[in-house]
Amino acid sequence: MPVRLLIVLALVALGLAAPLTAAERPNIVVVMSDDMGFSDIGCYGSEIATPNLDNLAAGGVRFTQFYNTARCCPTRACLLTGLYPHQAGVGHMTGKGHGAEFPSYRGDLNDRCVTIAEALRPAGYRTYAVGKWHVCHNVRPDGPKHNWPLQRGFDRFYGMVSGGGSYYDPFTLCRGNQLISPYADPEYKPKTYYFTDAIGDHAVRFLGEHQKQHAGTPFFMYVTFTAAHWPMHALPEDIAKYKGKYDGGYGPARKARLAKARKLGLIDPKWGLSEQAGDWDAVTNKEWEAACMEVYAAAVDRMDQNVGKIVAELKRTGQLDNTLVLFLQDNGGCAEQMGRRKNKNHPDGPRADKPTLPPLPPEALPKSLVPPQTRDGYPVRQGPGVMPGPADTYVAYGEGWANVSDTPFREYKHWVHEGGISTPLIAHWPKGIAAKGELRRQPGHLIDIMATCLDLSGAKYPEGKTPPEGKSLVPAFADKPIERDANYWEHEGNRAVRVGDWKLVAKGPGGKWELYDLKADRTELHDLASANPEKVKELIAKWEAWAKRAKVLPWPWKPAYKESR
Repeated sequence: MPVRLLIVLALVALGLAAPLTAAERPNIVVVMSDDMGFSDIGCYGSEIATPNLDNLAAGGVRFTQFYNTARCCPTRACLLTGLYPHQAGVGHMTGKGHGAEFPSYRGDLNDRCVTIAEALRPAGYRTYAVGKWHVCHNVRPDGPKHNWPLQRGFDRFYGMVSGGGSYYDPFTLCRGNQLISPYADPEYKPKTYYFTDAIGDHAVRFLGEHQKQHAGTPFFMYVTFTAAHWPMHALPEDIAKYKGKYDGGYGPARKARLAKARKLGLIDPKWGLSEQAGDWDAVTNKEWEAACMEVYAAAVDRMDQNVGKIVAELKRTGQLDNTLVLFLQDNGGCAEQMGRRKNKNHPDGPRADKPTLPPLPPEALPKSLVPPQTRDGYPVRQGPGVMPGPADTYVAYGEGWANVSDTPFREYKHWVHEGGISTPLIAHWPKGIAAKGELRRQPGHLIDIMATCLDLSGAKYPEGKTPPEGKSLVPAFADKPIERDANYWEHEGNRAVRVGDWKLVAKGPGGKWELYDLKADRTELHDLASANPEKVKELIAKWEAWAKRAKVLPWPWKPAYKESR
């Protein structure tokens, strides 16, 4: 970071300098992808083509130890508010509230938290959200909208209010405050509707219109792609790039990613590789299994293309130099089996020769996350006989490929071992980050995004709300330490605490505590709990104190948590 700007920011934080002018304060663009693992982009070890993200990394810094919260909506609640998700009311999932007894698990943002947009807008920022929202429940045309984006600080919104759906016909698609059909939208009529492109196109539109209507006013933009969350939907031209790429199976892909990540300096060579999930030799339909990863890669590729469109528009409008662009992921690779088995509601096998159901009118809104049919009347298919990609398919890529995505770590989305919570973080800001292509090894967490935005914008966090938990990442941009006591996790009874290089972690409500020295063993292969009982006791006490303060306890899981003291 240029010395002058760093000094000004430090003085502002101390109250010794006037706030930065609108021209000095950076724009902030937070880009987040969905259900992708630590090694899924090129600059973190992948074979998938992500040249636009790689270029942002080459022009900025990459964090090697940044963390999310292991699941879609808790991560969004955490990022948006700077709080642990329980403090914001989303300790588990939206739509699965646990009643008055467990308000921190109600599944809806509460009124004691503040979003980044709500914090920055009074400081003069324009605020835009594009993509997946997923921090409210009971989404329907006549339902409550108190936690939709426009009611939580954003000036404009286009995207999906809930958590998933078809890329060709998104569930709960919304413009502003109105649920819409992509096929009856007068404002956006592409030749082929594909949600990843729609997100990128609307981000570009909002940026261009901001420059025309609000030039000189800083902005905050929140861009949340659903790529590469199931279903494995991708466009034919992107799928074609990866044909045959994964015919060798899981093992060669993992080994190649590990070697590349080590060469890039992201992975310490002394760390072992976690156990491989799945036996490629035992896979009976290798063509189908390889196709799942081909389509996954294609979805990531298209997401990167749209990141490129956003960067190009920032450059075209002269805003790139003073825009902090952050890229990260909401959880680790997803091992869920959605659509991979036969079921009574959706046919398995190849597509029918012609539609078998009445077509849907253009204005009809999708009624379910997994649609029964396409707009033109084809049944949506699921099962091991369904080659993924087209609109009439709805399958996930499975545990074997999720294990590849999370190379070299253990576990997946849901769990708080490193595979479930480790995310890339790219930070690019030409005017504010002098480093080019460097790594940052300071541990960081989603709670830090709010603190960073407050730091750079000069915005004041409103009194009377739950105070944010994070630390500004600005010192780390200049490779200075981030002073913090600990980071904590809990999701579905999976729990962890990290203090320095020590991490205490447990799997499931009844799981035993495991202890790891992450400096020596970040892949969590050597449990040191039995050899260090005092350290275990110390970290358990810290986690329990946090769990009470952050409203994690009492929790709704069985068995109930029993304190160690």
